[in-house]
This record gives sequence, structure tokens and C-alpha cells, in this order.
Amino acid sequence: MQQIAVVTLGTTDRQAARRFYLDGFGWSPVFDNDEIMFFQMNGLMLGIWDSAALAADMQRPGAGGGAMALAHNLPRQEDVAPLMERLVAAGGTLLRAADAPVHGGFRGYVADPDGHAWEIAWNPSWSIDAEGRVTFGV
Repeated sequence: MQQIAVVTLGTTDRQAARRFYLDGFGWSPVFDNDEIMFFQMNGLMLGIWDSAALAADMQRPGAGGGAMALAHNLPRQEDVAPLMERLVAAGGTLLRAADAPVHGGFRGYVADPDGHAWEIAWNPSWSIDAEGRVTFGV
């Protein structure tokens, strides 16, 4: 299945990002806390996350204001590690081994040959339909 579940952009100024996305575009987040905002888009999620927190989550220090991770969500936790292994075998670089973050789910990070970070994840709160569309639900 070819799909992108989440595009996450790092921000160094959360208030400026809030103004841009909420006031500028007029979008309403489906989730919003002190670190991250999620917007339900057409078939995918857009995350705006504190750059330092995103870089720390990827174990990629110095990612800076341009920190970004594309996410490929899977329907089962046990699918995460095998896909990461296939990606590394196909020329990717392991950034962070799969583990369970404090906020729930299961994820790891692999960079493609050009250094673009991909989060490979399972989130028990997000449903994925047969066409690969992810829906935020808590």
C-alpha cells in the first residue's frame, strides 16, 4: 500500500505557527497541546511540532527549524520493525529503533538515502481504512 499518513513540520515559534495555520488558513486543529497541533487534511494528517521536540524524537540533534518527518502509519504494531528492517536493507539509515513513546503507540525513524526522515508508526488511536486514509481519533 502506498500512502503517507502524516506530514510533520518542525516549528521554532509555536505562536507564529498557530497564527499562520489558524488565522491565515483558517484551519482548526483536531488536536492541540503545548508541543504539537494536528490538522485533519484530505486523507492525511498535518502535524506542526516544536522543532526541538521533533529532533529529539527522531534522535537527530541539530535538525533545527527545518525539522520534518514524513510518517507511514501501519495497522498493526508488529508491522513496524519488519518494515524498518526492509527500508534499512534497501539503503535507508536507521535513525531511531522502534520503541513505545510516552504518548502511546509504537514508532521508529529511518532516513531515506537523501536524509529525509520517515517515521514508521502504529497508533492505536488512529484508524486506517482500506485505501490507506488515516483518521485522527482519541
